[in-house]
Amino acid sequence: MSNITTSQTIGPFPHEAWAWAVELTSRVDSSAPQVKINGAILDGDGVPINDAWAEAWLPGSAPVESAHAIPGYRRVPTNEEGGFAFSISQPQAPAGKPVAYVTVFARGLVKHQFTAVFLEDDPALAQSALLEQVPADRRDTLIARKQPDGSYLWNIHMQGARETVFFDYI
Repeated sequence: MSNITTSQTIGPFPHEAWAWAVELTSRVDSSAPQVKINGAILDGDGVPINDAWAEAWLPGSAPVESAHAIPGYRRVPTNEEGGFAFSISQPQAPAGKPVAYVTVFARGLVKHQFTAVFLEDDPALAQSALLEQVPADRRDTLIARKQPDGSYLWNIHMQGARETVFFDYI
C-alpha cells in the first residue's frame, strides 16, 4: 500500500531553477497555425501572483511539434503583473476539447492545481464532455475570450467569487 502525501510549495527560487524549462518550451518550431493565450494568475483578492508558474500540456500540438524540444508542452513563469502567455500550435480546432490542460504552481500553494482552457469560438463547446461535468454557472472560468488582435484572454483566479474551476485527477 502506498502513502498519499501532499506536494511541496515551490519555494522562492523557481524562476532560476526552472529557467531551463522556459528556454526549452518557449520557442515554438511548428508550421501549424498558432494560437496565443494571454492572462494573469490572481489571488482571492484579485492581486496578481508574480511568482507563479503555469504548465500547459497541448495534446493537439504534439504531433506537429516534432522538432520542438518537448512537443506539446509549455512551462512559463508569471511576470511582475502576474501575467503569462502560451503560444499553441493548433493544426485543427479542438472540437469541444480543451486547447490545453494547465497546471498551476505558486509559492504557498501546497498542492499544484489542475485546470483546462477552451477557446470561446469553438463551435463544439456545448457538446464538451468535460464542460458538461462543470456547473453551468462556472464554465466560463475555463473559457478564453477572443481579443481584437486574434489572441485569447484567460485569467486564472486561485480563489474568490471568480475562482477558476480546478480538477482532481485520480
